[in-house]
Amino acid sequence: MPGTYNDVAPLRPVESAGEPGGAETSARTSVPITVVEPERTARGGIVVLHESREFPPQLVELMRSLAQEGWIVVAPHLFDRLPDDDVHEVFGDELFADFDAGFDWLTRRGVFPDTIGVLGFDTAGTAAFLVATNRPIGAAVSVAAAGIVDPLPDQRTSLVEVAPSLQAPWLGLFGADDPATPPEAVDQLRDATARANVASLTVTYPGLRHRADRPDPDDDAAAAIRIDSQTRIYDWFDSNLR
Repeated sequence: MPGTYNDVAPLRPVESAGEPGGAETSARTSVPITVVEPERTARGGIVVLHESREFPPQLVELMRSLAQEGWIVVAPHLFDRLPDDDVHEVFGDELFADFDAGFDWLTRRGVFPDTIGVLGFDTAGTAAFLVATNRPIGAAVSVAAAGIVDPLPDQRTSLVEVAPSLQAPWLGLFGADDPATPPEAVDQLRDATARANVASLTVTYPGLRHRADRPDPDDDAAAAIRIDSQTRIYDWFDSNLR
């Protein structure tokens, strides 16, 4: 079924959901997902974890572009479990349960685990990194992932601490002027990921205050940064999801 549509992905049973040692805390049994399928036979799948209640145009465009590259793109509706509109960030065990639901949705359709990637933004980018340390996936990309040195609330450990445990190739995109990911912390993460037994690449964009996929429109280099970051994402998945 090529094109874009909505579906529902069942959650795993309580005892296997979330991070190792964690537990699903709500009575949910499924998570809504948005799916973008390629027109041709799929090469694999990508689970997109996003930090927004709505799907902004930039995200929809990226999902469609990834589908054009041959991937089935699955985006769980992470905020479906949070009725409070004032909550703007998601993390914790339920986020990992939502990833697992998207992952299982893909494998039930015949997608092999090593051809499934994860792409996350902001704190969901942090989750994408952690997924790459304990899930059988093929590749991971994090954009503006926080919690590098000091763990986020509900994050059991910092990224620097678990970086050597990466099991899947990981790409990280950061803004050099982002207060949530200061350059010295990103440098520590770059060094820590280099000790893992998988490929890693940490990219920092000078002058960028936050996300590489959504740079400041007043920045003259914004278009170049966006194109470069998206090209790196496409190339990372193309090189590692085989």
